[in-house]
Amino acid sequence: MTLADRWLLPEGVDEALPEQAAKIEHLRRTLLNLHQSWGYQLVIPPLLEYLDSLLTGAGSDLEIETFKVIDQLSGRLMGVRADFTSQVARIDAHCLKEEGVQRLSYCGSVLRTVPSGLDGTRCPIQLGAEVYGHGGVESDIEVLSLMLQTLSVAGLSNVVLDLGHIDIVNGVVSACQLTSEQESKLADLYRSKDLPELERYVETLGLNEEQSVWLTELPRLCGGQEVLEQADILLAPISTPVKDAIALLKEMATAIAQRFPTVGLHFDLSDLMSYSYHTGVVFAAYVPGHGNAIARGGRYNNIGQVFGRSRPATGFSTDVKALVSLTEVEVAKSKTVVSPVSQSVELWQKINALRAEGYQVIESLDEVSASEADYKLDMVDGAWQLLPR
Repeated sequence: MTLADRWLLPEGVDEALPEQAAKIEHLRRTLLNLHQSWGYQLVIPPLLEYLDSLLTGAGSDLEIETFKVIDQLSGRLMGVRADFTSQVARIDAHCLKEEGVQRLSYCGSVLRTVPSGLDGTRCPIQLGAEVYGHGGVESDIEVLSLMLQTLSVAGLSNVVLDLGHIDIVNGVVSACQLTSEQESKLADLYRSKDLPELERYVETLGLNEEQSVWLTELPRLCGGQEVLEQADILLAPISTPVKDAIALLKEMATAIAQRFPTVGLHFDLSDLMSYSYHTGVVFAAYVPGHGNAIARGGRYNNIGQVFGRSRPATGFSTDVKALVSLTEVEVAKSKTVVSPVSQSVELWQKINALRAEGYQVIESLDEVSASEADYKLDMVDGAWQLLPR
């Protein structure tokens, strides 16, 4: 290792220098204030927890993303959080214990073993909101609306919203009575959208014609709201859960189109890209020119069960650093005052008074800082006065 290599950061790990850091912090505060105005209470879970608590109910895909360490005090295995959802579920179940609807928000760093996407980072600043204790479409619409409002306040336009529902995929697969191995292979083909290979594989499963059509047509149900009408004809007869899922997507699409008429709506009824703990509607937001989803979420009613308190839940998350990189975040700059270095008590009091008024007061340790100031403090007629530069 050369001397220069010692200062290299690991792949997928980055840092924010002053200008970018100011934008990130400004946007973080703005978005948390937005969530508070909607009635969401801020929680700050720990950066790491014992692994059996951190990954409880989270699924194997999240476990792969989690860094593991040994606790030097107890000898137990710990994990650095890669996602907030299971932590917030634990807080709702064991710390708050509210019986009614609970709205919680959070923002903090997470660490992942692999980047999320080709141009992703391993250390996003994850911001999100979750609703516990309500299982109806109303809370799904609320969370989805808050996500879109979050992106709008961050300065993003031309947002395209992608929606799906876990019960549609599960209903089709269940109706075909596939083995777990067949389901896994099918999931891989749905993710890759390899339709010719999908058709060849389905032919080997020995299904009847109707079942084969369900499996091969499902990934083709991808597009605008007309997809839901097609799904109603092709898939709704499969089962009540499938029919209800399609109806829920229709209701959500109507509400979102009314509230956010400029947001594009897209449906992918074979979507399997979400974490395995999701149980209902799943959604993700995209903007042109950016391959990764800029926000995603969905319903996960079962995650609290492993903590001894099963409550319906829905939520979303986004990466504040990604939002800053995609928008022109404007940070109002304080007027800068340069002050001489002095032991004068009167000068010290004047400096503190100016800082309390919102000025940025810098003691002049070099000529560079002095040259960039808007004002200066000078002694005039026996008193310290604020003068223009």
